[in-house]
Amino acid sequence: MALYLLVFGVCFLVIGSVVAVLLTSRTPRYRTEPKDLLALFDKALASQVSETEWNALIGYPIRHNEYLEGVRRRASHLMDQYGRRWQLAQGKPLLNAEGQAELKALRDHLAAHTELHAH
Repeated sequence: MALYLLVFGVCFLVIGSVVAVLLTSRTPRYRTEPKDLLALFDKALASQVSETEWNALIGYPIRHNEYLEGVRRRASHLMDQYGRRWQLAQGKPLLNAEGQAELKALRDHLAAHTELHAH
């Protein structure tokens, strides 16, 4: 009987601890910040970004900042309009020349906006 109570107590303690940890922990959240987008745009302009990295940041909605969500949507639109996914594997830029120019303008605008709101 004592062995039964000991096993029951240990199981109760372990299961109770697991339930307590699961109830108190939260799911991880990733928040895209302006520096993340700027770094991605710089890598894209230097032709050093992979399509997977681009899609991971640009394909994920930004819910905490409407301005950044607008920049993300514009970058997504640039990829849809000027993207050259099939040539990325050959070491060519992610966007064609016109897309690169628009991405540079978007990057400069985001950098200026970030600098303005940092002070």
